[in-house]
Amino acid sequence: MAMGTAVESHPLKDRLKAVPNKTGIYVFRDPKGNVLYVGKATSLRSRLRSYFAPSYALSPKTRQMVSKAADFEYILTESEQEALILECNYIKRHRPPYNISLRDDKNFPYLKIDLTEDFPQILITRRVERDSARYFGPYASAGSVRRTLDLLKKLFPYRSCTRVITGKDPRPCLEFYIHRCVGPCIGAASKQEYGDVIRQVILFLEGKTEVVVKGLKHKMDKSSEALDYERAAALRDQIQAIQRVHEGQRVLAVGRGDLDVIALAREKDQAWTEVFFIRQGKLIGRDQFILDGTQDEETPQVLASFVKQFYDSAPYIPPTILLQHPLSEGPLIQSWLQQKRTRPVRIVVPQRGVKRKLVSMVEENAAQGLEQHKARFLADASSLEAALEELREQLSLPRLPSRVECYDISNIQGTNSVGSMVVFEDGRPRPAHYRRFKIKGVREINDYAMMQEVLRRRFHRLGEIRGNTQEPLEPQKTPPDDGTIWGIVPDLVLIDGGKGHLGAALEVFLELGIDFVPLASLAKENEELFVTHASEPIVLPRSSPALHLVQRLRDEAHRFAITYHRKLRSQKSVQSALDTVPGIGPKRKRMLLRRLGSVKGIKEATLEELAVIPGMTRTLAQKVKEFL
Repeated sequence: MAMGTAVESHPLKDRLKAVPNKTGIYVFRDPKGNVLYVGKATSLRSRLRSYFAPSYALSPKTRQMVSKAADFEYILTESEQEALILECNYIKRHRPPYNISLRDDKNFPYLKIDLTEDFPQILITRRVERDSARYFGPYASAGSVRRTLDLLKKLFPYRSCTRVITGKDPRPCLEFYIHRCVGPCIGAASKQEYGDVIRQVILFLEGKTEVVVKGLKHKMDKSSEALDYERAAALRDQIQAIQRVHEGQRVLAVGRGDLDVIALAREKDQAWTEVFFIRQGKLIGRDQFILDGTQDEETPQVLASFVKQFYDSAPYIPPTILLQHPLSEGPLIQSWLQQKRTRPVRIVVPQRGVKRKLVSMVEENAAQGLEQHKARFLADASSLEAALEELREQLSLPRLPSRVECYDISNIQGTNSVGSMVVFEDGRPRPAHYRRFKIKGVREINDYAMMQEVLRRRFHRLGEIRGNTQEPLEPQKTPPDDGTIWGIVPDLVLIDGGKGHLGAALEVFLELGIDFVPLASLAKENEELFVTHASEPIVLPRSSPALHLVQRLRDEAHRFAITYHRKLRSQKSVQSALDTVPGIGPKRKRMLLRRLGSVKGIKEATLEELAVIPGMTRTLAQKVKEFL
């Protein structure tokens, strides 16, 4: 709907009189039922009425959202705090395009140490559960958490293997000989001795390095007294390594308490956010996050969105949080954090002194991080151009591969087999042109046949066009007149697989008469490129920009295929389970899927969210939860 000077004609406005003046959350949806925006309000009627004010009173972002809205719904809550929690859950589940979104906030990585195990491992996980394990994080990316793991492994000799520890293995792995593991597998360390190593790791992650060093010095002295000089020397080296890290952790003198320091820098529709984690007066870590959708939003609102989304899943909330700006809804968010922590939490915006200097330092890091982010983006354009040129040269392509299509197959034991097609243009993903294929004609486990089916379905249109004209087909990026992408001619088709996959693809191209699209395949084992005009593979240097580009293509095709595969498996299992729930017929099943977006949404929905869906009752909602 086009917005004029006012929105009196909006069809949703007539429903406002029926909205109560009570606390709750509200959800705007588009004509397909997709969630556009989630908000909360102490008076739902007043807040919703504000969206239908004259358009000059609304921000461009809000005007655009309202113009796309075809429906809204609301859920009443007992308090503002309940509304805040429900709002966080809805934003995390649906990722609405008009809410400020913490990039990849669904699956922050954490370090997990399961203390119920006899010989605990230190693992990366993306799910925090209510169990006896210790969790540290969240980290912004897998790269951040792996850097922490690398540091821990250099400082503490815990095991990184997954073998069952019996203490009776005939020989240890290499890590034992280079003093990176105490060797519980061969009985070189008892359960208690290994437990001491894990306790040291936990203390270090908590910032209590003095306690760790004190304990290690005591062990070093005992080893020296026992004339075990080799053990004493190893402990000395460990102590020195920890002390070097400890010196690098010192920050401004802010006392010995725990606190997080948060500041951000903004640029157009993004905000770069820095978080410094200070424990026992030392900087034990820092991380950077990107917020999308910040255009037309005030900085206090942007910062509040980050704090809510970050601490919603964080396993630890410090007693003090230092911020660069005051938060919108500050008292409410502070009360919510106190409830999550079960102890007092102070949100402070320091104006002077040491803490203000600390915030300024984090603020400067955020500004520098944003500049580096922009610089990387600009530098990336030139490196992408170099990668495309190198790829053209190495594969002897007739032109620069501006449009590359990559294909992959995903299946488990031949079930729910799917294919994926991802498209990169000028070295960057073009998600609007991605396509997924459910394999229909191949029942057995045959990757070659599945790949051939996908390619026939993708290129039969080009084969027909080629058969109707003698003119050469030139590559282009824009769809043909009918709006589909099937008439677009790519510069290169890349297959995930080896020489056999390439041969299967070539058969399809010969069958369809397509001799104008170059073909190549990338074998994962040795990262070799195969082409149709050469018998030997092309091996690019590991530092090659062209290799990095085709690896990105291959990984994206694999990710896209496996995501679709998992979705089909989930739908099949959950929808068949829905069919067995007494009282859930086709109509209610459709309503559940429409309102909650997907089968995953049904599984994750609370009892209250299920019960308020039209046609549902609390008893039926309880049955759905039990059966799923």
